Amino acid sequence: MKNGKRCTAVVLSAGSGSRMKSDVAKQYMDLAGKPVIWYSLQAVEQSAVIDDCILVTGSADLDHVREDIVQKYAFSKVDAVVAGGAERYLSVMQALRVISDDRLTTPNRNGYVFIHDGARPFLTEEMILRLSGAAERYRACAAAMPAKDTVKITDDENFAVQTPDRRSVWNVQTPQVFETQLIIEAYARLASRLDRIREQGITITDDAGVVELFTECRVRLTEGSWKNIKITTPEDMLVAEAFLKAGKQAGMPDGLKS
Repeated sequence: MKNGKRCTAVVLSAGSGSRMKSDVAKQYMDLAGKPVIWYSLQAVEQSAVIDDCILVTGSADLDHVREDIVQKYAFSKVDAVVAGGAERYLSVMQALRVISDDRLTTPNRNGYVFIHDGARPFLTEEMILRLSGAAERYRACAAAMPAKDTVKITDDENFAVQTPDRRSVWNVQTPQVFETQLIIEAYARLASRLDRIREQGITITDDAGVVELFTECRVRLTEGSWKNIKITTPEDMLVAEAFLKAGKQAGMPDGLKS
């Protein structure tokens, strides 16, 4: 439920198409007549919770994104389009600087930030509402689903050395939602320790991990959706097309439903 505090979405769209075996970045590939990134931006545009959006893309794609996506599809909530970095966390840093420097049309100093992968096209308002409620209560939350498969921990030679209890293993998704000042503070601490973290070989794969490493705040895992897949390989595109086809057959606009 909308709580009166400002909510800004950060949509990450700076990835490459290497694992897709394509010259076109996955987020710009055609999915049922629209670029993959369109679906996330459309969910943001239609959301009653989210007020504005920062779209992060590759430096070479800035003009293309502004003209052929934001302007073409009239995404009025996109307040800023900025160039990302070589790693995901560097792209998030660029977006958070827009917020912390008050470069948004309407500042978001004490609200919430929703960070979402643009390659996840099945974001829905139901998910946004669930995560919004969890963020209000816990300050930090991430979309996730319980693992379906048994997970193995391996050694350097890929021999299994440990089997975690599947009941405590979750597959983490996005959006990940945080109080504005909490996530800005966590990333500021990350930025000040980047050299040391790289020397230690610590891998930063999501925003929840940054909050876990650099603050005392615990991150609440909140139900996402089994359909909330991240398009990474050609097989994922086939699955996404099947989801959209099934949704349209059920009468849902653009095939989107939880």
